[in-house]
Amino acid sequence: MKWIDIPPVWLALALVMTWQISVLQPLALRIGHPVLSLLGGLLVGAGLVLMLLAAMEMRKRKTTIIPHMEADALVTTGVFSRSRNPIYLGDVLILAGLALRWDAPVALLLLVPLFMATLTQRFIVPEENRLRRKFRADFARYCEKTRRWL
Repeated sequence: MKWIDIPPVWLALALVMTWQISVLQPLALRIGHPVLSLLGGLLVGAGLVLMLLAAMEMRKRKTTIIPHMEADALVTTGVFSRSRNPIYLGDVLILAGLALRWDAPVALLLLVPLFMATLTQRFIVPEENRLRRKFRADFARYCEKTRRWL
């Protein structure tokens, strides 16, 4: 069952819930402005680019992208110099972008923070604990200069 406990599965679940909210929410809660649809598309695109850049940086350093596996290297370059978790940030941008495109402000206000909290507790904290044990002082210095999300 470990294969199912990965961020893309959680993102897919959140996206299904966002879509359902967009379909079921009352019209009074809709915003319906075309700029929001454009902004949503830009957020989705930014999330995908961020994830791609992070994956390329991890591949360049020959370390795993799989959350539950032990890292072979501490990646602090590229997009990792701005965020310790650019792939998770990309997931959040995709969710927020689609909530905007699907005109689901309820999902934007409720599901996005819940999704961020889920990623933090299920993936980020355990990953940081593994990195802290393996890379000790290097990881501590990295944490001092680079924020968890942005």
